[in-house]
Amino acid sequence: MRYYGEEALGLIETIGMVPALEATDKMLKAANVELVAYENIGSTLVSVMIKGDIAAVKGAIEAGCEAAKAVGKLTAHNYMPRPIKAVGDIVSIYDIDKF
Repeated sequence: MRYYGEEALGLIETIGMVPALEATDKMLKAANVELVAYENIGSTLVSVMIKGDIAAVKGAIEAGCEAAKAVGKLTAHNYMPRPIKAVGDIVSIYDIDKF
């Protein structure tokens, strides 16, 4: 799902795939958000990016953080209300629709 900059963007980073998958599952179930991309950064770090309206992304990130912490290690999280369009070029490198 390509990110074009019109919506809020949320990011969660974990150590390992298991907490990332648990967080992703909870985020997608907690609010009306869409999965944009994920990235295996290296050193077992995994980032997951979602998009949606501001309140939905904020709520989903909060749910994802709790889920990741329950099964592993959460290293970072953030949500941005409406980042500039150029951010879409960065986060869409690992667009889930390309796989």
